[in-house]
Amino acid sequence: MTIQISNITDPDEMYAALKAKLGNIVPDVELFYKSRLAARINRLKQERNAVILGHNYMEPALFHSIPDFVGDSLELSRKAAQTDKDIIVFCGVRFMAETAKILNPSKTVLIPSARAGCSLAASITAEDVRRLKAQYPGVPVVTYVNTYADVKAESDICCTSSNAVMVVNSLDSDRVIFLPDEYLARNVANETGKRIIFPTRQPRQSDAQIEFEMIGWHGRCEVHEKFTVEDIRAIRKDFPDVVILAHPECSPEVVAAADFSGSTTAMMKYVERTQAPRYLLLTECSMADNIAGANPDKEMLRLCSVRCPHMNEITLEDTLLALQKTQYVVDVPPDIRERARRAVERMIAIGPVGKKD
Repeated sequence: MTIQISNITDPDEMYAALKAKLGNIVPDVELFYKSRLAARINRLKQERNAVILGHNYMEPALFHSIPDFVGDSLELSRKAAQTDKDIIVFCGVRFMAETAKILNPSKTVLIPSARAGCSLAASITAEDVRRLKAQYPGVPVVTYVNTYADVKAESDICCTSSNAVMVVNSLDSDRVIFLPDEYLARNVANETGKRIIFPTRQPRQSDAQIEFEMIGWHGRCEVHEKFTVEDIRAIRKDFPDVVILAHPECSPEVVAAADFSGSTTAMMKYVERTQAPRYLLLTECSMADNIAGANPDKEMLRLCSVRCPHMNEITLEDTLLALQKTQYVVDVPPDIRERARRAVERMIAIGPVGKKD
């Protein structure tokens, strides 16, 4: 999805464009200040032959101003692979920028903040994967794209929340190791009818006695694990006609209680193509504001106060500095990059088409 406003380099034009889109969402003084930064970034982006990729979780003034492309991990992975620009600035967290480098190694990849990590990606290491592979020899490893490059390198194929079921179903195997998100794994197991176990880091004799088709891991997103069924009940009590959308990184109980579950892009498309009295998204809170800006005719409930502290590290100020100073270059060692590339390219080849899109 190309955003035309990303070509605006005049600060007054940028302010007018942001005011028209976000005037009911972002305070005017903030829009005025950030429009100046955005115009400078767009001008510098052109001078440096750079492309800016923006994840759906970016704060609204950034999301609607400087990215040449916005989307979820799968969409942005494709754009990173296809770009002919010299510099890729990834407004997202580090594992996303690593994926861009994996797919387009000749480009300079920048991340605006060195602190933009991920609790889920940090929940598993390459050594953890190697131990599981030794414990379950010959079982293919599906790794969620929300992992670091060395973990991807130990995997057979990556997946996103939009194509996880398709990836699992594509494997010619009775058993699958699915890492590292516990809730996404449980949701995929529910949808595919597979029995899942979560072995400990140390192999146990009892694990071998259990019938299973999926092996999971106890990793969680610190944002999505906060949502509960009690939250949904309370919201429905106050707003009986609300349509609730939940990300698949939420617990299976929350997903079952919601009206729709899908990737960030799938949720955006759902709001665009449906007509409901009001919507509530159970995911990173900035995304509801981004959807509201793109769909002014839709009513979005803003009851959520859960922000991803890592996505929140990405600011317009730091994005400008990254371009000015070629700051926070993301690199991946060649041996890891090549092995990880195979897993990521297999994911991209399968695509996003499926129930969640």
